[in-house]
Amino acid sequence: MALKQLSVFVDNTSGALADITSILAQAEVNLRALSIADTEHFGILRMIVSDNDLATSVLKEHNYAVKETQVVGVKIGDAPGRLAAVLTVLKDAGINLEYLYAFCARTERHAYMVIRVADNEKAEKVLTEAGFHMITDSDVLKL
Repeated sequence: MALKQLSVFVDNTSGALADITSILAQAEVNLRALSIADTEHFGILRMIVSDNDLATSVLKEHNYAVKETQVVGVKIGDAPGRLAAVLTVLKDAGINLEYLYAFCARTERHAYMVIRVADNEKAEKVLTEAGFHMITDSDVLKL
């Protein structure tokens, strides 16, 4: 049930992100969510996209290192305290959070979170039991 996330290693140089997003745009790959973490010399671009296989293929054709990772997608209410509730469920279940980022959707009542943890199945189980709705790759395609 986990989402597929692509991670791309990017040189920390002017225009590097523009080049990657242009490659994806030319291939008609739509970005649904992204996050970038950088160091002095490189960055890691994490993305949820409309077509993982196509994105991976075109980026590798342009000599980018691309890795697919399974992450957890959670739909939460757009109200104060909802993120805290998700994080508390994970904390209470002893699940360590590696990173998270949010993404926009065409709705006014919900926000969507991408969460990286060591045990996706356990995280999905405890979050579902706590009343949260997990999102899938097919849900992302509808956005």
